[in-house]
Amino acid sequence: MKLSMNNEDGERASLGESQTRNHKMPKVSVIIPTHNRPHLLPRAVQSARQAGTDVEVIVVDDASIDATAEVCQQLAGIKYVRVERNRNVAGARNLGILASTADYISFLDDDDLRLPESLDLQLEALEATPEAGFVYGQMLLGNQDGLATGELHPASCPQGDIFWRLLERNFVPCGSVVFRKSCLLRIGLLDEAIPGVDDWDLWIRMAELYPVVAIEQPMIIWRQSTFDSGQLSSSAPRMMALSAHLFRSRWLGLPRAASADLKQRRAIWHRYHVAGTHYLLGQAARALQERHFKVAFTNALAALKFNPREVARSLVHPATLRFLSSPIRIDALRKTRCP
Repeated sequence: MKLSMNNEDGERASLGESQTRNHKMPKVSVIIPTHNRPHLLPRAVQSARQAGTDVEVIVVDDASIDATAEVCQQLAGIKYVRVERNRNVAGARNLGILASTADYISFLDDDDLRLPESLDLQLEALEATPEAGFVYGQMLLGNQDGLATGELHPASCPQGDIFWRLLERNFVPCGSVVFRKSCLLRIGLLDEAIPGVDDWDLWIRMAELYPVVAIEQPMIIWRQSTFDSGQLSSSAPRMMALSAHLFRSRWLGLPRAASADLKQRRAIWHRYHVAGTHYLLGQAARALQERHFKVAFTNALAALKFNPREVARSLVHPATLRFLSSPIRIDALRKTRCP
């Protein structure tokens, strides 16, 4: 079966279903964007199938120029969407949403893994809370081979009204979320103009209108980005600069934030800056530890520009002084040069 669909730019994306024709309405659609990584795709697809009993798997091939199309032909039962012009992750996810038929949606990156039965568990929780917009859980950090390291994130999962907490920082692992498709009728699709923070923006817009359910157990294995991997999540300074622009130009203009008193708005702006500064400093420390000295300098400089007072407070913290005073760090700092 093949058909065509038009996106908002008028370009045509081919839509097909590989090998099976199951007309039963699925419970949840898992959307997997992919671009030139066919070696990772089968494992992600298999994990999505094992995560639920009634799952529609939609693979959005974002203008790959390798063997991705051929690999997808061998993956029985998937819905395949081919895009001829690269749309990046948010654009591919939007096309997957338009192609989906289930009432619930979940995103999965092609290098991440859904844990067995996790979708069924989350759907049960979401159906038991009809007023909630989405449910999320924790993620297990994984190495570049996709093997879990045992580290969990976030350590705790706030639920209920999390709007103000989400303005402070994004603690929701994207691949761990299952949301109601009907919510998009009120808030709209992902914003393709803000790559890397499009999911954060979506959760904020949902959390402004709907309560959120959380399950404190891992739902996915997230393959952690490296500083030279080319993954969007490895570019912390760019993402924080973009989120700061969104905070001022969009998020503070949402009705709940706009109607808050000046004291509360200033407080959340301060907490956002503190959290962002610690994120950038954390990336700098990680880069320094892995001997990526230029990346460490770039992140540290971005943190200094982001919130110089918080950087100064952090530098005199005993744990920071111990980290920087070890011999290997001193040697690394001597070799660090301005890019």
